[in-house]
Amino acid sequence: MSDLLRLAKNQDRRLRGGHLWVYSNEVDNDATPLKDFAPGQVVNIENAQRRWLGLGYVNPNSLICARLVTRTPKVALDRSLLVHRIKVALAARERLYAAPYYRLLFGEADGVPGVVVDRYGEFLAVQLTTAGMEAQREALVGALVKVLKPVGIILRNDSSVRELEGLSRYVEVAHGQVPDRVMLEEGGCRFEVSLAQGQKTGWFFDQAANRDQFLRYVPGRRVLDVCSYVGAWSLRAAHAGADGVVAVDASAHALEQMRHNTEMNALSGRVSSLQGDAFQVLRDLRGQRERFDVVVLDPPAFIKRKKDLKEGMLAYRRLNEAALGLLGRDGLLVTASCSFHMQRDQLLRTVLQSARHGDRSLQLLQQGQQSPDHPIHPAIPETAYLKAFYLRVLPTLSLIHIRRCRRSMESVG
Repeated sequence: MSDLLRLAKNQDRRLRGGHLWVYSNEVDNDATPLKDFAPGQVVNIENAQRRWLGLGYVNPNSLICARLVTRTPKVALDRSLLVHRIKVALAARERLYAAPYYRLLFGEADGVPGVVVDRYGEFLAVQLTTAGMEAQREALVGALVKVLKPVGIILRNDSSVRELEGLSRYVEVAHGQVPDRVMLEEGGCRFEVSLAQGQKTGWFFDQAANRDQFLRYVPGRRVLDVCSYVGAWSLRAAHAGADGVVAVDASAHALEQMRHNTEMNALSGRVSSLQGDAFQVLRDLRGQRERFDVVVLDPPAFIKRKKDLKEGMLAYRRLNEAALGLLGRDGLLVTASCSFHMQRDQLLRTVLQSARHGDRSLQLLQQGQQSPDHPIHPAIPETAYLKAFYLRVLPTLSLIHIRRCRRSMESVG
C-alpha cells in the first residue's frame, strides 16, 4: 500500500498558501488512486512536480480527502509530535488563562486537524472528528496523559460530523475516571457540567470572552437570556449586578442544571427560567407585554451546511425580530451566530432588517468573535466561525416629546 499522495497539476496553491486540506478533486487519481488508500492512513503529500509538501493523513471516502499535519521533513505522525503540539498549545493557554478551564486544542489552528480537547481542571473532554485522528487515538491519549497527567479523559465522539468520515459515534472514558459532573470556573462564578451528556463537550468556552465584554452592560438592568443552556450568560449577568435575569431554553434538563448552578453561586431569586421553544417563548412574552433592558441571543447553528443558508438566515431574522420586540427604550441586543456559513456582514444585515421591520434604529457598539483559546488559522477561514454583535436600540423620539421640546425652545426664545 503506497504512502504517497500526489496532487494534480496546479492543485497545490492552497497548501503552499498555508491551508491544510486536500479535496478529492485535487488528487492525481491516475498516479495515486484514492481507492488504494485506507481511511486514516498516514501519507506523504507531493505536488504534480513531485515536490514534497508535507505529511498528513488520508480518507478516500471524504470530500476533504487529506489533511496536512506537518511540513517538517523526517517528522512522523506519532505520540512525540502530538506531545510537542500539546505543549505549544498549553503554553499559549497558560499565558491567557489564570485557571485551567479552556479549549486546549482547536483542530487545524493548533496543528492537530480533527482534534478538539477541552480542559476542565483535572479532566479532559476529547473529540476526534476524522478517520486520521481516530487512528491516532491511543497516541493522542498517551500524549495528553504525559503532558497534563489528568485524572480522567472522556472521548465525546458522538458528533454527527464523524459520519462524514465513515466513523461510528460513541462516548467512552479513555483514561482514569470521569465523574457524572465536573466543576469549572468563569468570571467569578462556578458551574457544574456533564462531560458525558452535555452539549458538545459540556461547555461553550468559545463565548467566554464575549461574556466578559457583556458584563459592562448589565448592572441594574433586566436581562433575557435566550438559548441559555446551563446558565453561563444568565449567572454571570446576575453576578455582575443585573436587576433580574430570565433564562430560556428548550431543554428542561439544561434548565434544571442551570438552577443548580444558580443555587451553588448564591444567586437564587435573581435568575428565573422558562422552558420551551425559543420562538414560542418570545411570542408569549410579547403577548404578556414583557419588556427587558438587555436580550442575549446565543442560539445553536441554524446553518450547518451551505444549502441551509436561505432557511437559516430566515430563522436568524425571525429570532432577532422577536428579541427586538421585547427590548425596552434604549435597550441592548447581544446577538451571536456560530454558523460558519453565515458570514459576519450577512448576520449584521439580517439583524438590521429585523430592526427596520419593527421601525427601530440600531447602533453597533461592539463586535466579538470566539475566545482566544479557539485561535483562528489565518489561511483557513473555516476556523473563524463565531460572530457576536452588541447593538443598542436607539430611543425613538415621540411626537409628544417633540412638541415639548418646541415649547421649551419657544419659551427660552
